[in-house]
Amino acid sequence: MNVQATPRTSFARTLLAALPTALVLGFLVGVAVLGHFTDWSPAKVGAFFKKTANAEPEDWCKKHSVPESICVECRPELAPRTPTTWCKTHGVHYCPLETLAAAQLTPADRKKITQDDLLAWKAAADAALALKPRTENDKNCKLHLRRIQLASEAVMSKMGLDGEPAERGSVEETIAVSGEIGYEQPKVTPASSPVAGRVWHLTEKAAVGAQVKRGDVLALVDAVDVGKAKSELLQAYAQLELRKRMLDHVRPLTPGIYGENKLIEADVAHREGQIRVLAALQALSNFGLPLTLDEKKPAALEELSARVQFLGIPVDLLQGLSPRPTTSNLLPVLAPQDGVVIDASATRSGAVDAGKSLFVVADTSRMWINLSARALDVRYLRIRDPKTGAPGQTVRFRIDGFDQPVVGELVWKSTRVDDKTRTVDYRAEVANPDGTLLAHSYGKGEVVIRQEKNAIVVPNEAVHWEKNCHVVFVRDNGFYNPESLFVFHVRSVRVGVTNGNQTEILAGLLPGEWVVTKNSTALRAEMLKNTLGDG
Repeated sequence: MNVQATPRTSFARTLLAALPTALVLGFLVGVAVLGHFTDWSPAKVGAFFKKTANAEPEDWCKKHSVPESICVECRPELAPRTPTTWCKTHGVHYCPLETLAAAQLTPADRKKITQDDLLAWKAAADAALALKPRTENDKNCKLHLRRIQLASEAVMSKMGLDGEPAERGSVEETIAVSGEIGYEQPKVTPASSPVAGRVWHLTEKAAVGAQVKRGDVLALVDAVDVGKAKSELLQAYAQLELRKRMLDHVRPLTPGIYGENKLIEADVAHREGQIRVLAALQALSNFGLPLTLDEKKPAALEELSARVQFLGIPVDLLQGLSPRPTTSNLLPVLAPQDGVVIDASATRSGAVDAGKSLFVVADTSRMWINLSARALDVRYLRIRDPKTGAPGQTVRFRIDGFDQPVVGELVWKSTRVDDKTRTVDYRAEVANPDGTLLAHSYGKGEVVIRQEKNAIVVPNEAVHWEKNCHVVFVRDNGFYNPESLFVFHVRSVRVGVTNGNQTEILAGLLPGEWVVTKNSTALRAEMLKNTLGDG
């Protein structure tokens, strides 16, 4: 028999079906209310799988990543800070040059530093700062107040940190220049003929590249004017000889046979003959053919004629010449100085113009380096003082394609700035005893403006520029003591010049202080993490 459900019966069944869901929802609401008033929160899913060994200890400073019980930043009484002062002279905080106690040195390293060392470093820093502008640290920079602490030496090893002590070393500061090798101009001399003619003979030393001595014959020129001058001398000499005989004949017979006037006429004629001979000798001398006559022992005309024919030509060059067919017009062209023939335009039987250069001889034992420097760098460059003889600055010049530099001395400076390049010309002198330097060789050089043999240097990777100051990370001098707290100090430093992989520290650090080099960026990141929001 079918029993029809009443409305009341359907409602009861629905209510009974929803009852379990309502109980669960009520339970969850109760848990939420209870958690709100008791600050309870459910555990993360990962917590159920986290190993107990990796659980963070309760004694842990999250900000500085060390146990809170030994954190020197949270508990400064563990390692009291030393009051810092600003060094106006050197531009660093708590300058070790002024206060030796600021340095993190072991007792052994501290004994190695004398008062003379401190005075020398101060003088070197003062000189470097006075020479040219250096990057300045901001007085208000607060990074020097930071100390970075590691939990243990194992952490340091895991971070890959390593370093080395600051050292004594030599540095030098230079100014870059460009230039070209050239001949020393006062010692580049042309050789020419004073009269026109034709090349009659070229010697073996007339070739380009030949080494010559002053007075060596380079060529013989057949010049008609030379022959005329020689002929004039012989005629004047013959006439003088005749007038000398006349004077010698008249003098003892005066005034008996000849009158006084005859003696005067003979004497005047003799003097005119002497003057004519002197004029002929001067003409030959003007051609570079000087000749001396002995008045006490006058030579015979034939002897003088033989001397004059090959006047100025060396004996060894005359051995192959026959006096009869050889002309008397020959004029030797001589090397004007010791050196090398760098140019030769003379050719056999070629025409020669008066005064035109036939050869150029250069003394290459010393060369010039013609340099160009920026106008902004002129204030740092110093040439040789011609009055006191004080030497100029050293120049190292590297010719394009060569690694070995040429070393010279700065000796001259131009009085003007080039209109187009805005550079100033300088000149350096350099020795070239073996003749290896070639004129017109281009290259780049550097002028040494400062040298310091007892500088304080660290590897480049130890130095960081942060915000507005240079800093290094210095290991605490008690780092490896049994009760060490493994602390690194952030030290502000004044940087000088960088040579290769080393940086000069003018102030802020002393030799023997251990600085972080390898992976020092890890400490830099830790420093920046803990200073976010400062200032």
